[in-house]
Amino acid sequence: MLSTISLSQTALARTAAVSSKKGRTSQIVRAETTDLAKAAERVQKQGGLYANFASEQSLSYLNGSLPGDYGFDPLGMSDPEGAGGFVTPEWLAYSEVIHGRWAMLGAAGCIAPEILSAMGAIPQTGDEAIWFKSGVIPPAGSYDKYWVDPYTLFFVEVVMMQFAELKRYQDFRYPGSQKEQYFLGMENAFGGSGNPAYPGGQFFNMFNLGKTEADMNTLRLKEIKNGRLAMLAMFGYGAQATITQEGPFKNLCDHLADPVHHNMLTNFATAMKH
Repeated sequence: MLSTISLSQTALARTAAVSSKKGRTSQIVRAETTDLAKAAERVQKQGGLYANFASEQSLSYLNGSLPGDYGFDPLGMSDPEGAGGFVTPEWLAYSEVIHGRWAMLGAAGCIAPEILSAMGAIPQTGDEAIWFKSGVIPPAGSYDKYWVDPYTLFFVEVVMMQFAELKRYQDFRYPGSQKEQYFLGMENAFGGSGNPAYPGGQFFNMFNLGKTEADMNTLRLKEIKNGRLAMLAMFGYGAQATITQEGPFKNLCDHLADPVHHNMLTNFATAMKH
């Protein structure tokens, strides 16, 4: 809790040499007491609920340089002193952005077919428009409306996603490396900006948003906030699908029509009966 942070303690600035398994040495710098005071004030003003979970320890390395950084790290996963191996603070910050983007696409993609089906805007009806029932590999589902058999389609998806994900991972490890690898004459478009989470360019910022650094920081903050909400939404979609066996739009309509009998508590009670 921020209220329990004692900033009258001695300065926490300390530099530690940490050797990784590969023999490399990194420098870890903690914030001084005056910096912690400023960080605590920043989180109290901007952090909202996050302020209840920030601590002196987390604020000593979460200094506000990341979008949406309010000192929230109750498990200390981003503490550079405990970093090592594959999961590093840099990887965690990067993966949160990537997962947030996938979740935003997923949250919209799960509910949009149901809404469009209810409007009559698409020919799919019933289970065909529900995200966890449509496109399920047999015998759990049916692929009658797809252009190829389910196993071929699954294999094609795995290969294409693996290719894209490996290129993304290489860009994280070696920023700008994709510019050096041949890719159908589009190498310059994948050169990146030096920050793998925000590569920019004609594909990843096609509308040239964020012309100034201040505008870009605002957009990054909005993106990470919406991404976090979307990750929670996807978790909620999955929980509702398991408990109610209905899609998110149907769940929403049922709740709006009868909030007393269709809510989280009644859903849990129904699940417990089964």
